[in-house]
Amino acid sequence: MDPTSYANALQQVMTWAKRRESRYVCAANVHMLMEAYDSPEFQRVVNAADLVTPDGMPLVWTLRWLGFRQQERVYGPTLTMHVLESANKEGIAVGFYGGTPITLEKLKSNLLMQYPGLNIAYSYAPPFRPLTMEEDEEVTNKINASEALILFVGLGCPKQEWWMAVHRGRIQAVMLGVGAAFDFHAGIKPQAPHWMQRIGLEWLFRLSVEPGRLWRRYLIQNPRFIYLVLKQFMRGKDG
Repeated sequence: MDPTSYANALQQVMTWAKRRESRYVCAANVHMLMEAYDSPEFQRVVNAADLVTPDGMPLVWTLRWLGFRQQERVYGPTLTMHVLESANKEGIAVGFYGGTPITLEKLKSNLLMQYPGLNIAYSYAPPFRPLTMEEDEEVTNKINASEALILFVGLGCPKQEWWMAVHRGRIQAVMLGVGAAFDFHAGIKPQAPHWMQRIGLEWLFRLSVEPGRLWRRYLIQNPRFIYLVLKQFMRGKDG
């Protein structure tokens, strides 16, 4: 987890993009942290990322407790808009990988209404199955040929992080794993009110919207995370 800010994360992403560097960025929440805790392989994927931002408020509070008193939330959907605004101003081409065809069309339409000059050089909604080696090679070549220097990846955790890790060095762009940002900015799913986000209750809002899909993530993983943080706190206190 990197103690960063929107301004610092944006500057880093834009610097990498202008240099045409192959990098990947993870926006980490409790779900991602617990996936990494349970899987050493996935832990290596997250640890190998070029930047890991504190996407969820529980992680922000934990970083503050660890000494980073001014730590702010660097939320994937909001970081997405900061990066898009900067890319639009500087004429940097962007791409989108993930979601469904309908989501991508609505997403692009909404973004072009907000940023009429935005250069969307690539978009693709992959099938809900692993790509063959030939298909993956074709996708990689098309992304590179598009000259998109920033690629937003919306496959959901942990799929998008695995995908970015496998493609670092192959795709000449900065890849940002932004999860539900595609659905939010396309208007497919509602975002939690800002007041709920500020006090760390976004999980409750999302659970009420998608209980069947998210109940395990929030009702099992969140308490485990709290237990582990308290355990670390007590260990530090005793020491």
